[in-house]
Amino acid sequence: MNVDERFMRDGLRSARLATRHDDVPVGALVVKDGVVIARGRNRREADSDPAAHAELLAMRRAARKLGSWRLDGCTLYVTLEPCAMCAGAIVLARVPRLVYGAKDPKAGFVGSLGDLCRDPRLNHRVDVTSGVLEAECGEVLREFFRERRRRATDAPRLS
Repeated sequence: MNVDERFMRDGLRSARLATRHDDVPVGALVVKDGVVIARGRNRREADSDPAAHAELLAMRRAARKLGSWRLDGCTLYVTLEPCAMCAGAIVLARVPRLVYGAKDPKAGFVGSLGDLCRDPRLNHRVDVTSGVLEAECGEVLREFFRERRRRATDAPRLS
C-alpha cells in the first residue's frame, strides 16, 4: 500500500463516523511532513451548518494547529472530489497538494463540473491526484444513500 492509499484509508474511517449523525460520509485529513495534523468529517446535519464540509473542518483545524491560514507544505486528503466552496478554500489556503478518492459528477469542482484548483487565472494552483481508492470511497457513499432510500421507503405513510 502506498502513502496516498494509507492516508485515504484514514479519511475513510473519518467518513464512516459522519453517518452517526446522518451526514453524508465524507472524510478529510491534512498531512504535513508525513504526519496527520488535522482531520474532519462532514457535520452539516450534526451542526446545522451548510459550510461544515469535511475539507473545511480539517483545514480550519490544521490552520489553528499551524498558527497560519496558509497551509504551506500540506497535503489535503478527501474521500470525495471537493465542491466549488471547498475547492475555493483549498486555493485560498494555498494548499499545495490535494488527493481525493471518488469523483462527484453532480457537485465536484476539481475536474467534474469545473476545476478551481488548477485554473490558470488564479494566483495559486494545486497539484491534484484523483482516484485514490476510488472504488472504496464511492462504495461508502453508495451504501449510505442506499440505506437512506431504504429507510425512506420503509417509513410509515401518513394517510
